[in-house]
Amino acid sequence: MEKVRTLLLLVLVLFTTLVAYVGAYEEEENEQRTQGEKWFLLRHLHNVVKTDAGSMRMVKGGYRWGSYLHSPMHIGFISMEPNSLFIPQYLDSDLVLFVHHGEARVGHIYRDELAERHLKQGDVYTIPAGSAFYLENGAEEQRLHIICSIDITSESMGWNAFQSYFIGGGVHPASILAGFDHNTLSTALNVSTSELKTLLTRQSSGPIVHLSSSHDHSNIWSKFLAQETHQKLAHLKRIVNFGEESSPKEEQSTWSLRKILFTLLNREDAVKRVNHEAPSTYNLYNRNPDFQNDYGWSKKLDESDYSPLRISGNGVYLVNLSSGSMMAPHVNPRAIEYGVVLKGTGRVQIVYPNGTLAMNARVREGDVFWVPRYFPFCQIASNNGSFEFFGFTTSARRNRPQFLVGQNSLMQSLRGPEFAAAFGIDQKRLETIANAQREQVILPSSSSDSPLRMDIGFY
Repeated sequence: MEKVRTLLLLVLVLFTTLVAYVGAYEEEENEQRTQGEKWFLLRHLHNVVKTDAGSMRMVKGGYRWGSYLHSPMHIGFISMEPNSLFIPQYLDSDLVLFVHHGEARVGHIYRDELAERHLKQGDVYTIPAGSAFYLENGAEEQRLHIICSIDITSESMGWNAFQSYFIGGGVHPASILAGFDHNTLSTALNVSTSELKTLLTRQSSGPIVHLSSSHDHSNIWSKFLAQETHQKLAHLKRIVNFGEESSPKEEQSTWSLRKILFTLLNREDAVKRVNHEAPSTYNLYNRNPDFQNDYGWSKKLDESDYSPLRISGNGVYLVNLSSGSMMAPHVNPRAIEYGVVLKGTGRVQIVYPNGTLAMNARVREGDVFWVPRYFPFCQIASNNGSFEFFGFTTSARRNRPQFLVGQNSLMQSLRGPEFAAAFGIDQKRLETIANAQREQVILPSSSSDSPLRMDIGFY
C-alpha cells in the first residue's frame, strides 16, 4: 500500500512539473508573440500637425526598444478638409506621396523653379528632401487623404524625428524667416520693419489652413489669394524684392519664398516654364497587375517604371487578396517592407531567422506593419471579404521576392537529394509535397478567420 502511495505521489509530482513546464513554455511563446506585435505592428499614431483644416499623423520608425532591429522609415497620414492649404515648407526627409482619397494640387521647387501637379486618387508623387512644397485641397466638398513615406536619414534631427521648416508662417507656425534679426531681414527683403512685422505675425491658424472666406476672414492666405492679380504682384515685389536683380548668394537664400509666392500670385506664367520638365505623377490604380490569378493580384512600382523613385530610393506596391486567399510565404532579400491596410481584414505572419514565429497578428483597415529584410512572412485574407494593402519598400530597384511555397518557389528550385536530406526525408516524398500546391504567389486557403472589431485607423 505504501508503495502505491509513493508511486501516485511521484506521478502527481511529474504531472505538476509537466503542466508547469508547458504553461511556462506557452507563456514565453505568447510573450514573444506579444513582443513581436509591439515591434512589427505600428499602431501608435503621433500627431505631427492638427488644426481645424486638417491633420498630419504618423507612426514612427527608428530603432525598436530592446531590439537590434531598425525601421528606417516613418509612415505619415495627411488629412485635409475641403478648400484648405498645407502651407509652404520643406523637410529634411524625402517624401513619397500616395493619394488614397480625393484630389490635390502640389507645388514644389524643381531645378530652381516651381512646378505644379494635379494629383488624383491612386497617384504616386515624390518630393525630395530640402525641396520647398505646398499641398492644396481645392475641392469644395471632398476631403483629401494622403499616405506618405518619410525616410529617416543620417541628416535628420534624430533617428525618431523629422523636421519641417515652414517658409510661410507667423505666430503659428513660425516662419524660418522669423529667426533672423529683424533689421537684418528687413534689409534683405528691402521692406520696412513694420511691413516685416505684419508679414511675420498675421498667420496664427497653424500649418494647415482654410482658404475659404467662410471660415476666417482674417486668414492671411485667403486674403492674399483673394487679391487682384496686379495687387498680388505688387505685394510680391514689395515683400521679396522680386523686381530687382540679386546676387547668386542672395538668390540662393531667398529662392524658396520667392518661387512659391510668385507662383501663388501669378500661377499660370510661373508654372508653364517648368511643368513640361518636372516629373509627372504615376497612377498605381491604372497600372495593370504584375501578377494576377483567381485568388488576387499584385502591383509593384520601381525606378524602372517611375524614375523619380530613384531620388528617394523607395519602391511602392499594392496587393489585393480575395476572401480566404494568401500571399505565399516569401522573403524580400533586397528591402524592408511597410504595409498599410486599405480595405478588409486579415492576418500578417512574420518569422524570426531562427524559425520561430515572431508575429501572427490580426489586422484591419488603418493598421501599419513592417517586415525586416530577409525575414520570412505572409499575408492572409479573412473569409469575410477581400483584403487590400498598400506599401513602401526601402529599395527603388526591382524587388525579386523569394517565395518559399508554390510552383515558383525555392522548394521547387531546390528539390533534389540535398534538399530532401535537409528535411530527413527521401526525394520522392519531397517531390510529392512540393507538387501538392499547384498555384503560385497568391494561394487559395481553407483557413478560417473571424471578423474583426477594432477601433484603429489612420485618419
